Amino acid sequence: MDKDLQIKRVKTGVKNFDSLIGGGFKQSSINLLVGRSGSGKSIFATQFLIEGLKSGEKCLLISFEEKKAEFFSHMQSLGFNLETYEKSGKLFFLEYTPQKVKTMLDEGGGSVEALVLSEKINRIAIDSVSSLMLLFSRDLEKKEVAFSLANLLKGWNCTTLLTYEENLTFARDTSRMFDLGSDSITLLYFLRGKNKRGRSLEIIKMRGTKHSLNLHPFTIEKNGIVVSKAASSKTKF
Repeated sequence: MDKDLQIKRVKTGVKNFDSLIGGGFKQSSINLLVGRSGSGKSIFATQFLIEGLKSGEKCLLISFEEKKAEFFSHMQSLGFNLETYEKSGKLFFLEYTPQKVKTMLDEGGGSVEALVLSEKINRIAIDSVSSLMLLFSRDLEKKEVAFSLANLLKGWNCTTLLTYEENLTFARDTSRMFDLGSDSITLLYFLRGKNKRGRSLEIIKMRGTKHSLNLHPFTIEKNGIVVSKAASSKTKF
């Protein structure tokens, strides 16, 4: 039997993306989404949570950069009514400063861990961990924090999506600060072409999965991100 078929998968809710990664994220995995501002990271994370909410799962969104009202309003414009899910007791939204997250790590989980365990949270999205990294100047400190966060998340047994803001080009990949702590890394490109910018994504790591090695163009539609089934002509080898 194909090993990929034995792995429990969690659907992402992003149209045509799951077929590129063996059916979805591995259950209880930590997944990193990297891209510049405007590349679609927050939308991807929201679709990931919405997919779980539709199945009756409980989800947690921790935002470092946007207030709840602003975030909910933005997603409502794409057809995602997060307020309804919050009122139903299925979605939990925390506005956290990076300093509070650092405290959470120092405390070994603190009130966030209490919420995750008591409410039996299934999915977590953190948007974005790049704000947390700005608290530290040395690479060693950043790596230690990345490991601490990854170890904490793994202990909660949830499927987690982390977003990380970094300007990417086809010639320069992410710094991979979270590489050792994450089970998958997906890059979202938002680059200028001859006449306009275009979006594409690339999966550079997906443990235990036969994933696509191509660049795949995607668009942001009324109902979120739609990945093209055809690979881009700018395929990396």
